[in-house]
Order: sequence, then C-alpha cells, then structure tokens
Amino acid sequence: MPDSSQTVDVDFIAPRSLAGGGDPAWITVPLHRACGWSHGHDQLMPRVILSSPDQKALLRLEPDPDGQWWTIQHAAGPDRPAWYASFGARTPVEFIAAFTDALTDPAGHPPTARTPFELIDAAGWSPDHDVGMFRSPDATTFVETNGGAWFVTTTLGRKRPVWQAQFSEDTPMHLITAFTTALADPAPLPRVTSPSGLPTRNPVLISRTRQEVPATKIASALEDRVRALTARHTPRPAPPANSPPPPRPRRTR
Repeated sequence: MPDSSQTVDVDFIAPRSLAGGGDPAWITVPLHRACGWSHGHDQLMPRVILSSPDQKALLRLEPDPDGQWWTIQHAAGPDRPAWYASFGARTPVEFIAAFTDALTDPAGHPPTARTPFELIDAAGWSPDHDVGMFRSPDATTFVETNGGAWFVTTTLGRKRPVWQAQFSEDTPMHLITAFTTALADPAPLPRVTSPSGLPTRNPVLISRTRQEVPATKIASALEDRVRALTARHTPRPAPPANSPPPPRPRRTR
C-alpha cells in the first residue's frame, strides 16, 4: 500500500481524445470482478479474452499492429441481429469503459437517450450534413455514419490517424451514445506522467496540466470503480414488512 504522504505526478490532458490509451485494466478488471465476465486465455499469448455470463458477448484485447486492438462481438438475440464494435490501441480506455459500462448496466437504458449526433451537436461540434459527419471543435476528431455503421476517428492530419472506433450497423444506439458522451466531455483526462505514451506532445494540439496527486488516490481508483460497478448488481434490501398490530386486550366480565 503506498505511503499516504507520497505523491505521483499526473498530467491532465486536453483534448481527451489525444490522451493516449491508458491502462486496459480500467476495462478488463471491472468486467471480470464486478460484472461476472469470465476469462480464458493462453498465458503465453499477449491477449485477453472475456465472455459475458450469458455467453452472448465476447471481448478480445489483442495487440495487432495492422488492426483494431479491442473488439467486442455480441451474438444475435430474439429481437436484435448480431453486432460488433472495435477500438484502436490509442482509444482512451475511459471511452471504451463508458461503452462497456452501458452494455453491462442491469438497469438497461433510458428510452429517451439522445443519438450520437444530437449529443455532440449540443456539445458544440461542427456538422457537415452532406457527408453525415460532425467535427470536434479542435478539428482532430470526426464522428460519421455510413450505411448504418458508425465511425469515430481521431487524426493528427491527413494520413496520420491516431485511433478509430467502429460500430456495426446493429450496435445498440445507446452504447454508441455512451461512447460519444465520454468523447465529447470537455474535462481533461488524467495520465500518470509518461511523455512517450502520448500520441503527440505538440503544444498547439494538446494542453498538459501537471498536478501532484496522492499515491493512495491513484492506487485506489480502480478498486473504487470496481466497487461502484458491483453495487449496480447488488439488489437493494426489501423494506421491512409492517409489524402486525398488537393484540387488542380481551374484555372480562
């Protein structure tokens, strides 16, 4: 356990889409410990495979220099075709976690959830309706739809993509909206100081605010997340039954 007096240098990165991938455990550990996803993988292979308790969803994290590192596949159900989503290596884990948190939420989703375009439009992104696309205020990230599929791409310029998220045409809309909600949040993302982990150190594109954060807070963040997600699956205790009224005194002659 870290000493309570120790601190860690943390950079708060904006825009958050350029904060780098972050720690994959932010996604995999809560899925396993809080949501009951089982893991099965060859320890000699650099990959993680997790399957949902109902065996309908499968998450794979596999280093692939030529493709997406994260993939989620969901089997067809009685009222929905099969679908999949994938994410590049430098997709911030906080965005993917928003997607998986929505996927595993036992409460389901609100029927009035906004679409991705409605949400980012409200956040000040610029539309290009001719090509079905919205551009972030800093012009580094694009959200577009094509044939029912959705794509989110962060780039440093032409032919310099940083990461891309892809959602098949039958991906539930509230899951894509959860991803874009995290994407459009203007708050910077924290990263333990490691300049080599950032897609760019260009001060024109990103701002970095360094703060000393208690080491105990860094160490407990994942456990706090696991506890919060576990609580979603814990049924609330039933209210106590009303106590029966006391017996009425018997009358005597």
